[in-house]
Amino acid sequence: MVGGWDCKMKKTALVVLAKGFEEIEAVTPIDVLRRADVKVIVAGVGGTEIEGAHGVTFKTDTTIEKYSEIPDVIILPGGMPGASNLSKSEALKKLLNKMKDAKKNIAAICASPAVVLGREGFLENRTATCYPGFEKYLGSDVKFSEDRVVRDGIFTTSRGPGTALEFSLELVKQLIGQAKADELAQAMIVQ
Repeated sequence: MVGGWDCKMKKTALVVLAKGFEEIEAVTPIDVLRRADVKVIVAGVGGTEIEGAHGVTFKTDTTIEKYSEIPDVIILPGGMPGASNLSKSEALKKLLNKMKDAKKNIAAICASPAVVLGREGFLENRTATCYPGFEKYLGSDVKFSEDRVVRDGIFTTSRGPGTALEFSLELVKQLIGQAKADELAQAMIVQ
């Protein structure tokens, strides 16, 4: 505290949605991170109303094309064709490169670790996981793991809808700390 002000800035997370995203993999981190008092911004690729893989339409805060900050973590839900649509976004690629250069956390789940990060070479010489069957898109220099959530440096990857809660709690742990992740897990009856 300095002069009555808390000098710790609130952590920020950016969740990027593209048409055909997996809804569970988007809603879960948004909800869990907000419970942890993380500022969550949702950005759409090409618009602010994005339809998920199962017909649920989300209204986003902004578009990835207009977003200009560098958050503490960027989160890429999977789903198909959501992950493919994310991979086509030049604005997202530019932001991912800025995140990597700034050594900020990059998190992807389901098909996105392979289809978005793997294809662009972000996971080179790293260990990662993804939705079963997509490991062939990670790249030959990526060590595939069947673990439900994998963290390697600034990258956090996860398997799919059934691992979304573990993935989200891992992000809370990284941003806020283990105690907060444990508190949320207990409150949500995870443990």
